[in-house]
Amino acid sequence: MPGRIPLARPSWTDEMRQAAIETLDSRRWVKGPQGRAFAQEFAEYCGAQYASPCNSGSGALIAALRLLGIEQGDEVIVPSFTFIATATSVSMTGATPVFAEVENDFWCLDVEDVRKRITSKTKAVIGVHLFGQCYNPDLVTLCQERDIALIEDAAQAHGASVEIEGELRMAGALGTVSCFSFFPSKNVTVGGEGGMITSSHEAIGARIKSIVDHGRDGTLESQEVGTNLRMSEVFAAIGRKQLVHLDAWLEKRRSHATTFTQVVDANSNLKSPAVRPDSNHAWHQFCIRTDSAERLVEHMNDLHIDARLIYPTPCHMHPVYANHPQANETFSVTEALCRQLVSIPVHHSLTNEESARIVKAIETYF
Repeated sequence: MPGRIPLARPSWTDEMRQAAIETLDSRRWVKGPQGRAFAQEFAEYCGAQYASPCNSGSGALIAALRLLGIEQGDEVIVPSFTFIATATSVSMTGATPVFAEVENDFWCLDVEDVRKRITSKTKAVIGVHLFGQCYNPDLVTLCQERDIALIEDAAQAHGASVEIEGELRMAGALGTVSCFSFFPSKNVTVGGEGGMITSSHEAIGARIKSIVDHGRDGTLESQEVGTNLRMSEVFAAIGRKQLVHLDAWLEKRRSHATTFTQVVDANSNLKSPAVRPDSNHAWHQFCIRTDSAERLVEHMNDLHIDARLIYPTPCHMHPVYANHPQANETFSVTEALCRQLVSIPVHHSLTNEESARIVKAIETYF
């Protein structure tokens, strides 16, 4: 019986283990040199001016909303096709998430639908780089034209990039403030929960470290309401070692994605994910589109390959939003994607044998 191929397999090497042990041995477990170095190195990688590690991707989103002064009575436009934290982070501030449709081809926010939903109460848009695909650069232009903050949900997009006005720009430098997750399934992990906030806006940069530390400035005085959203020094030390390998890992993910795309496209029952022109996909997920999603999941699982429907319930239809004004609104593209997308393993630690098994599984479907 072949071993099971997981959807994610976080890397753990001797150098990461040693970094963790040395940090523990230093007895400097919070607010130390590892966190400061991780922030600087991650900002430089993204092309951002400021950064701060934090406790999770969700914590990063909440901190970003706080940095922008989002509060009760405000509206924040979000996709309904995303992980629920994109929406609930808005609700946590007391503001109202306004759900919008996504593109049929690239699955990120539909810019024209966003345009229609902007009101006098709209204070921000959260654009999600879904599965490692950057959102439409027109979203950046729209938010600039309407003087609306753009929060970049880059939880799944470490190393992704897209061309804007002739310049290739990295995820983490495509919004007013940007948010990453280091959950164990992500392209970069930290040995547990973790996140990162980045920005190139000076006013935000001045507060980006204090927002995760009780709103305190360089003294011990709190300048604004905050709480503890910090990352541990051990996690930061591991994250630094992972970041060094990110580009090499992305090459492997992109190689797997190219191979899987070719075999999926040869099967008339399946459709491969499209890649936005002038962009570099980070392939956090490889999602096959099919009208027989549950059958494909069963087929892959029978062959001991993890597969699952990705986001089978649109955010606006989760029970938590049963009383939301949009609870019964129809989002035709979103609802179709929730029925049709199946995620299969594409992570950088797939072996050649595992990749070949996945190829064979796709070839033998139907």
